[in-house]
Amino acid sequence: MTFDPASLRYDAAGLIPAIAQDDATGEVLMMAWMNADAVARTLETGRVTYWSRSRQAFWVKGETSGHVQRLVDLRIDCDRDCLLLRVDQTGPACHTNRRSCFYTAVRDGDEVELMAPEN
Repeated sequence: MTFDPASLRYDAAGLIPAIAQDDATGEVLMMAWMNADAVARTLETGRVTYWSRSRQAFWVKGETSGHVQRLVDLRIDCDRDCLLLRVDQTGPACHTNRRSCFYTAVRDGDEVELMAPEN
């Protein structure tokens, strides 16, 4: 069966959440948004392309930073309203220069920073 990005369930703004996971380690790297065109571009090029809500423009991960995400596998959840992108990540995934955007934990009521920015 041929995949059609229009078959996914997008929100009212035409977006779907996409979770990027390191294919080699299983580490969750980040979450961003995609529209149908971003999904199609990602599949066509192998370079993960998101939709920037603030800029209202496509955002090819690593285009300016060099911290590229190469798509290894795109998975669709059971409700077809969330994507899991298994990626080969070059450099940090977070704009704060950390490996993952999920670098803060809540432990015993306190926020704890789990990792420092990379050099």
